Amino acid sequence: ISCLVGLLPTAALAQEQKVYRWVDSDGIVHYGDSIPAEYAELPKQVLNDRGVKVDNLEGKKSEEQLEAERIEKERRMAAELQLRADQALLATYLSVEEIFLHRDRRVELFKAQSRVTEFYLSNLERRLVDIREDAARFKPYSEDHDAPMIPKELSEELRVTKETIARHQRNLKKFQADEQQIIARFDGDISRFKVLKGITD
Repeated sequence: ISCLVGLLPTAALAQEQKVYRWVDSDGIVHYGDSIPAEYAELPKQVLNDRGVKVDNLEGKKSEEQLEAERIEKERRMAAELQLRADQALLATYLSVEEIFLHRDRRVELFKAQSRVTEFYLSNLERRLVDIREDAARFKPYSEDHDAPMIPKELSEELRVTKETIARHQRNLKKFQADEQQIIARFDGDISRFKVLKGITD
């Protein structure tokens, strides 16, 4: 038994020993249990003690290879995301009509926000007309050189009203843009759903 135990480290060492095989730029094949620094960036094969290839070691990749790998990685990610989106679409809706109903409900929310905002704007714009009529009796808006300077309260109300109108106008544009985005997104979902279900118009 002691003889066998003594042989175990040697056997294990033999199993762990690796030989590398590589081809240099001149096409010459090299073998070695270590890799010289000048060949470190070349692709190599790892051989076991019987000369059988057990692994590949990639060399330094060219810019073209790295770019090709990046493009392929992005393609795989896009395909995976599309698969997940398709699965979610099919799990959410049973028919094209359901998608239309969901779209119309979402669109109506933005339309309601737009209507409320337009109502506020209408009131604010009428108020602005009244404020400007009052302000026209004062400097700097009056053409009368003897007109008094506009009261601070009236000037502040004019400024705040203009700013509030501008804010609501921005909100209105956002609601309208969001509505169009929702419509476009649902149109895409409808088209994709038809493709997945094999529906033809």
